[in-house]
Amino acid sequence: MAWKPDWNWLGVVPYLLFAFLFLVLPVLYLVQGALQTPDGRYSLETLMSLSEPQIAGSYWLSIRLSFVSATFGAFFGLILACALVLGGLPSWVRRAFMTFSGVASNFAGVPLAFAFIATLGRLGLATLLLRDVFGINIYAAGFSLFSFWGLAIVYLYFQLPLMVLMVTPALEGLRPQWKEAAESLGAKASQYWLHIGLPILAPSVLGCFLLLFANAFGTLATVYALTSANFPVVPIVLFQQIRGNVLYNPNLGYALALGMILIMAVTNSLYFVLRKRAERWKQ
Repeated sequence: MAWKPDWNWLGVVPYLLFAFLFLVLPVLYLVQGALQTPDGRYSLETLMSLSEPQIAGSYWLSIRLSFVSATFGAFFGLILACALVLGGLPSWVRRAFMTFSGVASNFAGVPLAFAFIATLGRLGLATLLLRDVFGINIYAAGFSLFSFWGLAIVYLYFQLPLMVLMVTPALEGLRPQWKEAAESLGAKASQYWLHIGLPILAPSVLGCFLLLFANAFGTLATVYALTSANFPVVPIVLFQQIRGNVLYNPNLGYALALGMILIMAVTNSLYFVLRKRAERWKQ
């Protein structure tokens, strides 16, 4: 019997080629660069430099900022999504919010930084209204748009709508029969959510939280435009090592990028595990 080629794989060849050229090869290039010193010697010296206080501090700052923005984004995004899906609001309200969420989740970089400076900067519209109308000077009280909590608020602008987009399908997957069965057995609404609704949603919500964390961890353009590279999160430090005039050390930049890839790999792996667990309830 003559062998016949399986042409079913032909359709995925462009994707495999694209993934190899733009995912596998760059990672291998980063690994090679991270294992070299600026003079071209192969050594673990560059990787060991990631444990220096300044570099480790930038990782810790990025982790804290990503965790805070992902936590608040997941919490308030879940509440908003519940109101849209389960709150009995008119359909046009839901369509409007979903459309806005799709736009806002991709609104970042220089336009987002300018929008917040014009709103919550020292001479921003909201800042002046609070000061002149209500007598509240938020900057005198210690707030700063260019601080940790200021950046967390900026991150929420695209984190919250992204959470709404991601968790809405999970909320739509809650079958009315489950709630009706619980009510027929005498369960209250709080008992239904505590013992049925929230346990079913938990894997999806945690998976969305991990994606929000990864999304915030890799953000560069917004921080750079807002703080002029004066806020030492990992993407900023990496950018300074690759493109900087003073802190120029490409190999350290490769090591920083490799560390970010490892964190992203762990985050995405946990997300896939949680997503598979969540999909069991949809079968």
